Amino acid sequence: MQERQTDLSAQVARVKRKTRPWMSIIALVLAVAAAVISHRASHGSSAFLHTSDLTNQLVTYGTAALFLVFASTATYGLAGKSRKLLEPKAGRAHSAIVRYAILIVGEFTTLVITLVLFGVPVSQLLVGGALATVFVSIAAQQALGNVFAGLVLVFARPFKVGDPIRLRAGALGGTLDGVVADIGITYMRFDIGGSVMSIPNSQVLNAVVGPIPPNDTNDGQTPQAPAIIDSKSGAPGDPEQPQPAPPGPA
Repeated sequence: MQERQTDLSAQVARVKRKTRPWMSIIALVLAVAAAVISHRASHGSSAFLHTSDLTNQLVTYGTAALFLVFASTATYGLAGKSRKLLEPKAGRAHSAIVRYAILIVGEFTTLVITLVLFGVPVSQLLVGGALATVFVSIAAQQALGNVFAGLVLVFARPFKVGDPIRLRAGALGGTLDGVVADIGITYMRFDIGGSVMSIPNSQVLNAVVGPIPPNDTNDGQTPQAPAIIDSKSGAPGDPEQPQPAPPGPA
């Protein structure tokens, strides 16, 4: 009985995965149709539906609201589906970046088109949004620096997940040897002898990155400078030995 329930739940999950992209595509088609109807109803006056101006206004605002709902649903659905398709091939970091990009572009486009359909002047809002973006970017400069550093690491790919590498930088306290566990949007997870630590992407980008030399037992510590042997001593730490007298008369 439990095996049948497990098989049934697996089949339901499989059917949902197959139908989810079609639901997003249908929502996108309905959003486009709602935008077209709203635009024609607002600019075509009574010639569009052969009704009164009040009815056309209701149609305009109602279809604009439907466009907002359908477009948002399509954006979230397509973003999630793109991440699931890319994650097995491109990795979690690449797929997450694609998902965030689709969400940002899709939601911004949806908001602008919705405001246009409602008759709101978008130019003034764009100027205000640009000023707000400047202030937010100044306030979140460090976080945005980590985000852009993560994008550089993802696309430049100096290393990939699972690579044993050596990081050397003053901000990291010297040299760190370990294995790359994950490359996120703002942090890189670094496995050092079973202890996983999160390093900001900006520090990783500024560090010297290279492979771990073979037969290296440094264990992530900065190598010590070689001891200097004094010419007057037999070995480091031994007492000073007498030197032979120069030849000649005493």
